[in-house]
Amino acid sequence: MKKLIERVIPRPARPGMVGDGFRVYNMIPGAGISQQRISPFLMLDFNAEFDFGPSEHLRGVDVHPHKGFETVTIAYKGSVAHHDSAGNSGIINPGDVQWMTAGAGILHKEYHEQEFSRKGGPFEMVQLWVNLPKKDKSAQPGYQGITSAQMGKVELPDGAGLVNVIAGTYNNITGPASTFTPVNLFDIKLKQGGAADFTVPAGHNTALLVINGNVTVNGEQANEHSLILFKNDGEEISIKATTESVILVLSGEPINEPIASYGPFVMNTQQEIADAIQEFQSGKYGVLN
Repeated sequence: MKKLIERVIPRPARPGMVGDGFRVYNMIPGAGISQQRISPFLMLDFNAEFDFGPSEHLRGVDVHPHKGFETVTIAYKGSVAHHDSAGNSGIINPGDVQWMTAGAGILHKEYHEQEFSRKGGPFEMVQLWVNLPKKDKSAQPGYQGITSAQMGKVELPDGAGLVNVIAGTYNNITGPASTFTPVNLFDIKLKQGGAADFTVPAGHNTALLVINGNVTVNGEQANEHSLILFKNDGEEISIKATTESVILVLSGEPINEPIASYGPFVMNTQQEIADAIQEFQSGKYGVLN
């Protein structure tokens, strides 16, 4: 049975800035999509293609804390560097993914990679926040730097395009990302007229972001930069590209627990939020210069 579409949501009229290096449209939560409705996903910020220009100053977000969830950064154009207080660092280039588990608490910073910043050029990214269940909110912080070459790869029939499987399984191909709860994350690239057909569990909360191009999804038109929210009904999804297109598909098993969210902290209760702030202020999350 086809997975029913609940809504097609256009991109917000205006972007916001995260630090001075990420010009983003906040797609989740928003437009009536609560964090509970789209659990385990907490946030999706979309940096649609934008040229910041060359700079000797490294644009980005300086040192800040996180606790209780994971951040997933997907690079489409441009390069991002990362450092954290657990000693992890890395650079993600187009096609790469950075999957950071904040868990019990971490400091990190992210910014345009030095050489990319000096040259300038088109910059296009997605950052997704994925919640952790209560039992894993105190997990040891971790980092998965996943290169394009490490992705699960599915060549679509008739040369229609390519699916990069970041997490979960697409047509029996499993992605490299390790997740705490069942999550599917597919980066789909379709040629004009190309199609991708797949299934996700009916009970998963599922959404689709049109990064580039225009597509028809289960018979309904979705224009560039729009977000499709699916109902928890049906399993089959069919995407057909009316122009050359890039689509990000996310689905996940809901975490049916209370969500207490305050800035960079996501816990289950307000008392746990207060505790997380106190831990950060006392230096428990380490040091990062």
